[in-house]
Amino acid sequence: MPVFNGLLKVRVCEAVDLKPTPWALRHAVGKSGSFLLDPYLALNLDHTRLGQTATRTKTNSPAWHQEFCTEVREGRSLELSVFHDAPIGYDDFVANCTIQLEDLLQNGTRHYEDWVCAHAYCCMSMFA
Repeated sequence: MPVFNGLLKVRVCEAVDLKPTPWALRHAVGKSGSFLLDPYLALNLDHTRLGQTATRTKTNSPAWHQEFCTEVREGRSLELSVFHDAPIGYDDFVANCTIQLEDLLQNGTRHYEDWVCAHAYCCMSMFA
């Protein structure tokens, strides 16, 4: 199983049409279709927190345009998770996805740019 060693640069651009989960709506007043999230995106590299974006308030289509850079040793996967920044208690899960670095390495790709994770747009570059 190939692993990645080198510099990983991830740019989290935006998300569109995020949907609150039923759990996020448990305290909502009014119509659930009009509920706006306070979303942020957390990045985990092999179950270790790489970072998270700033919270964007009252939007289901946030624009973050934030970059994260780290030196990787034996990297296998990058997980992107979107959460609603709840005012009380734990933050509410919205969506997630995992990008296997092995898939990119086998394709000979060192740059990945696509819509992932519940309509989130992400750019990723790997430098050996």
